[in-house]
Amino acid sequence: MLDLKLIRSDPERVKAALARRGAAEQVDELLDFDARRRELLPRIEGAQAERKTLSKQIGEAKQRGEDGGEQMRAVQALKETIESGKVELERVEADLQRIVTALPNLPDPDAPEGMTEEDAVVLREEGERPEFDFEPRDHLEIGSELGLIDMEAGARVSGSRFAYIKGDLVLLELALVRFALDLVRGEGHEPVVPPVLVREEALVGTGFLPGDRDQIYEVPKDELFLVGTSEVPLAALHADEILAAEQLPLRYAGFSTCFRREAGAAGRDTRGIFRVHQFDKVEMFSFVEPGESAAEHERLLAIEERILAELEIPYRVVNVAAGDLGAPAAKKYDCEAWIPSQGRYRELTSCSNTTDYQARRLGCRYRPGEDEAPQVVHTLNGTAVAVGRTMIALIENRQERDGRFTLPTILHSYGSPARIGTL
Repeated sequence: MLDLKLIRSDPERVKAALARRGAAEQVDELLDFDARRRELLPRIEGAQAERKTLSKQIGEAKQRGEDGGEQMRAVQALKETIESGKVELERVEADLQRIVTALPNLPDPDAPEGMTEEDAVVLREEGERPEFDFEPRDHLEIGSELGLIDMEAGARVSGSRFAYIKGDLVLLELALVRFALDLVRGEGHEPVVPPVLVREEALVGTGFLPGDRDQIYEVPKDELFLVGTSEVPLAALHADEILAAEQLPLRYAGFSTCFRREAGAAGRDTRGIFRVHQFDKVEMFSFVEPGESAAEHERLLAIEERILAELEIPYRVVNVAAGDLGAPAAKKYDCEAWIPSQGRYRELTSCSNTTDYQARRLGCRYRPGEDEAPQVVHTLNGTAVAVGRTMIALIENRQERDGRFTLPTILHSYGSPARIGTL
């Protein structure tokens, strides 16, 4: 949620920033509702105070044997003013809340211009792309022939874009998860297995609602939602808390199954396990003081790059364009893995600085000093390992002519085979 004080004090700067995201048109409407709200509040409060005074005068008049008729008529008029004012105030506050919760975060000045994925700026490429003396196959063809991925059974049981993962690929998944958790725990992130069913407040608080509702699985009977990332329950972990400055930074690593409807997604991405409705992920999350969030963002990116380097996956880092950012993010880096069957880089991990946007909505603050007023913290998130897409990158980049594929040495001690499959 954006700071209303900031919008009031510098509306043109806010509109210019939101215009980079195509979201400036509602700022004036928001300010109109805010102004009306601030007109109504003192009017209602003044009428309530006047009614209280008149009610006291009526009581005194009756004690003197007077009927107090004039004051009683004035009290009735004030009552009607108060009641109609409260009705209007409720409507104005609802409209104000509707707009302010829908506005995205202000983009960082360093976020590139543009509205699409193609507008991202490539910062660097790392690792060597494999060179094959045969036509590389995609992960689904390899995984299906080896009996490791069964999309047909998944579709039969659950519908399209669900899969059964089998055999050595399961061991690879568990190895990836444990490797990632060990690495990020060494970097100060406490491992967490969070709930994957959350109340609406958690999704509104993190900025995924109201905008992304068509991407989220709902359980209406219980008024719960399945999360698309453990970012949601991790961010909500300290909702409505005032943290002490010495507690910060607070860093977590959530491991969870994630669920996304992926409404509207189509095309080649729906083949195999690249874009599915259910997947597992290890997600880093940080609560920091405002002055530290830029440095923490670079720190999370460095951890993601370390993971990819140790997994020997060729990748590139891109700075995502302002208009392509998710609603909560002010700035976002993506690490994109090289996918041989597609001949291009595809998103594998991301990390976002959401500044005070989520914490303001969730009511998460910290007290800088003993006698100082609480301030809103900054929150950040970053993918340590998205299991399905990481397996795709490993299978495709390390495939061999005979249909097998090798796995990086770093995973062997975590239970991964050195090589999977034979045809």
